[in-house]
Amino acid sequence: MHIYADIIPRLTDQARRIRRTSLQMVHAAGLGHPGGDLSAADILTTLFFHVLRVDPAHPQDPERDRFILSKGHASASLYATLAERGFFPRGQLSTFMKPLADLNGHPARGKVPGIEASTGPLGHGLPIAVGMAIAARMDRAEWRTFVLTGDGELQEGSNWEAIMAAGQFQLDNLTAIVDRNGLQLGDTTERTIGLEPLAERWRTFGWGVVEVDGHDIAGLLQTFEALPVEAGRPTCVIAKTHKGRGVSFIEDRAEWHHRIPTDAELEAALAELDGGAQ
Repeated sequence: MHIYADIIPRLTDQARRIRRTSLQMVHAAGLGHPGGDLSAADILTTLFFHVLRVDPAHPQDPERDRFILSKGHASASLYATLAERGFFPRGQLSTFMKPLADLNGHPARGKVPGIEASTGPLGHGLPIAVGMAIAARMDRAEWRTFVLTGDGELQEGSNWEAIMAAGQFQLDNLTAIVDRNGLQLGDTTERTIGLEPLAERWRTFGWGVVEVDGHDIAGLLQTFEALPVEAGRPTCVIAKTHKGRGVSFIEDRAEWHHRIPTDAELEAALAELDGGAQ
C-alpha cells in the first residue's frame, strides 16, 4: 500500500534483525523456543516501532500503551525487539537465560524496562490485560492495552473467562492478537484440542474480530490503525502466521517449538535471513 511505502522497508528490515538476534540468543543460551520467536517477529516489530505509544526514555510514563506477551516462552523475540527499540542496551542480550540474569527465559516485570507483566504459565496474560483495560477505563485514561497470545495457549480455560469478561465490560481499549501458526509443542493445535471456528468463538463472546496475514506488515498496520474494529467491543486480531517464519528448515515444523539450532543450522538460518527470505 502506497501510504506505507516509507514504513514497510524499515519495519521489514527490523523484523529480519529481530529474527536473527533471537536465533543467536537461543543458540548461545542452549535454551529457548525459536519457532514461536520467529512467527511473532513481524507482529512485535509492527507494534513497537509504529503502533504502541511508548517512549523508551520514559518507560513508566503513566500514559503509555501497555503490551503483554502472554506466550512468554517467545521471550527472545520480545527482548530483541525491546533492545532494538532502545529500552535497554543490545549488549545485554548476551545474558539471555544466564544464571541470575534479568533476561529470564520468560519475561519478568521489574527486571528490564518494557516488560509490563510476568508471563510464562500459559493463559495468564489475557486476564492481566483485561484488568489493565478495566483500570484505564476507571481512570478515564486514553492508554490502550495489547496482548499477544499463542493459539495453543487458547486451550487454557482462564483465557475464555477473560474473553467473556472483556466482552461483558465492552473493553474497546483492549486488543488481543492471536499468533495463529497452528502448531504447539508436539503437534498441530487442531489435533490436540481444536480451536476452530476460532473467529466465531470470539465474536460469540462480544468481540470484534479481524483476520490478517501476520507476516503482512501493511495489513497489520492497516488493522492496528483502525482499532477498535467495532465501537464498544474489544478487538481480537487473528494473525495467521507460520511457526519458524523466515527459515525454510524451521518453518511449519512442530519440533522447532523447543529445539535449539546446531552451529551449522544457525549459520544456515542466518544466511537465509541475510538473503531476505521472509
